[in-house]
Amino acid sequence: MNAVLAQATELPQVGPATGVASLAWLLFALPAVGALVLFVAGRRVNAWGHWLGVFTVVASFVVGLLIFFETLGLDAAQRTRELSLYDWVAVAGLNVHFGLRIDPLSLTFVLLITGVGALIHIYSVGYMSHDPGRRRFFAQLNLFIAAMLVLVLGNNFVMLYLGWEGVGLASYLLIGYYQDRPSAATAAKKAFLMNRVGDVGLAIAIFLLWSQLGTLQFSAVFARIGQVSTPVLVAITLLLLLGACGKSGQFPLQSWLPDAMEGPTPVSALIHAATMVTAGVFLIARTSPIYNLTGTGRLAVMLVGVITLLIGAIIGCAYDDIKKVLAYSTVSQIGYMILAVGLGPVGYALGIAHLLAHGFFKAGLFLGAGSVMHAMHDEVDMRRFGGLARYLPITFVTFGLAYLALIGFPGLSGYFTKDAIIEAAFTAPGWQGWVFGLAAAIAAGLTAFYMTRLMLMTFFGEKRWKELRTADGEEYHPHEAPPSMTGPMIVLAIGSVFAGFLLTYNHVLATWLAPSVGELVEPQTAALPHTAVSILVLVLAALGVLTAYLVVGRRPTPVERPEPVSLPVRAARRDLYANAINETLIARPGTWLARALVYVDNRGVDGLVNGTAALLGGSSGRLRRLQTGFVRSYALSMLAGSVLVVAALLAVRFA
Repeated sequence: MNAVLAQATELPQVGPATGVASLAWLLFALPAVGALVLFVAGRRVNAWGHWLGVFTVVASFVVGLLIFFETLGLDAAQRTRELSLYDWVAVAGLNVHFGLRIDPLSLTFVLLITGVGALIHIYSVGYMSHDPGRRRFFAQLNLFIAAMLVLVLGNNFVMLYLGWEGVGLASYLLIGYYQDRPSAATAAKKAFLMNRVGDVGLAIAIFLLWSQLGTLQFSAVFARIGQVSTPVLVAITLLLLLGACGKSGQFPLQSWLPDAMEGPTPVSALIHAATMVTAGVFLIARTSPIYNLTGTGRLAVMLVGVITLLIGAIIGCAYDDIKKVLAYSTVSQIGYMILAVGLGPVGYALGIAHLLAHGFFKAGLFLGAGSVMHAMHDEVDMRRFGGLARYLPITFVTFGLAYLALIGFPGLSGYFTKDAIIEAAFTAPGWQGWVFGLAAAIAAGLTAFYMTRLMLMTFFGEKRWKELRTADGEEYHPHEAPPSMTGPMIVLAIGSVFAGFLLTYNHVLATWLAPSVGELVEPQTAALPHTAVSILVLVLAALGVLTAYLVVGRRPTPVERPEPVSLPVRAARRDLYANAINETLIARPGTWLARALVYVDNRGVDGLVNGTAALLGGSSGRLRRLQTGFVRSYALSMLAGSVLVVAALLAVRFA
């Protein structure tokens, strides 16, 4: 615990951004301007608008590279710099600058977002070539990239929240891109609403920080966070975790993420690989000085991560939709990252390393799935694929390398990053090491099973698709995607092979990230030794591959789903009843509460106001009738009043 507290107090020096870093505002300004032009210019830019979208993100990536190499030349203590663009909010003691924090953590995410984002933009040129709304699509992609860059570059919690909400808006637009599909509209609304649940948690955490510390600047918050009492500190970490669960699709807010597959495949790659789902991991890593002070907060993070990685792996085994399998794979892999950052200084760098490697192989898998769909008239049911390896050789090789990286094949990216997280999980104190370590290892075996099943059903065996015809009625066979699509897939496949080794060799990434998340702490004890963990994970992965071969590879795949199925399979195909649970515990009670409040408002609040108005109006109307305008009536009233007064006086006198 003392080592952890030492990590929390060793804060980096924060200096002004100079040199190339002073141009950091271009990182988000370029794609933001691209989005504005594409939204506003209309049909006039249809012919070349998509290339504008590509150019802005590529240019942003180049600026990020220049700042990265400049930062590499600085001492570690000087790598954290801030750029204040202007005073944004100045109200009653709350001073918020529209400023950027340029440090190793933000630059790492900048390169991931713009690099993988640029490849997805290039891929989209070919994938969306026949879509009449391509300009709108690229405008929304640019908006998404700009919002994500604001999120990771902001130097205060308000800037982070601005990007956070911008990402939520852009994801809503992209998931619901096919506006004529009710399923897409429903998925977009579901993502938007479930993210709002997490956003409320993040907002309340920000309010608590302001009330306790009087500032929202990262550097000031991290310097003063030790002044906050333990109960409030725990509450802040749990609320931040709720925000992370919403954006990263973690338990119990994970059910929106697979439904996001309703958007075009490039959107799936962007959301699931490089941007939105990584926001929660970034949030916990960015606020590491807060989590370093509370073991309860870190334990909650680890519990959420391990539950989610198991849920994603179990459900991924049951689906036949290629994009849904990959979606639940993302849920599971983000769970590994959340588990890692929950380990504190032991796992921050490991979680970020897996996040970066995952950005390569998961983007490659989604783009490969898009290539398969491109060849199969947008078919996503793996039961209607088969034998595509000989028709789509480039897709098969690139997809295969990403698959091997994901399951942790020795020498590829996942072997160096995911297995390192499993080993670190076994170093958690007490019972946590056994529970978290074994759960992560079992999920690795399940990952090998469902991904091998996907490979066998898609690329091997006999073809199971029906006769394919063009819109003109001409027969055609599946064919490889154009170079604009296969080029990014090849680049991502190369990253899938080498990224893990390069990131973890000699702790290069951990050393680079030290100014942002603290030095890597080597654990002193572990539930299982390093060698035993490596053997266990390899054996479980091999068993997963073998089981998939025995279940799928050695027997024909039925085109129609067999019924009935066992209870575990039925539960997995229903997302382990996550939607039913959310409907029962949240949606229906929320609907009933809303109806009750409407009733109280109509009959109670409005009834009281309207009733008072009616009483006064009716009374005044009746009193008005006494004013007749006749002198004799007024004289009679005066006489009656006088008689009453005299009678009252006599009654008092003779009482």
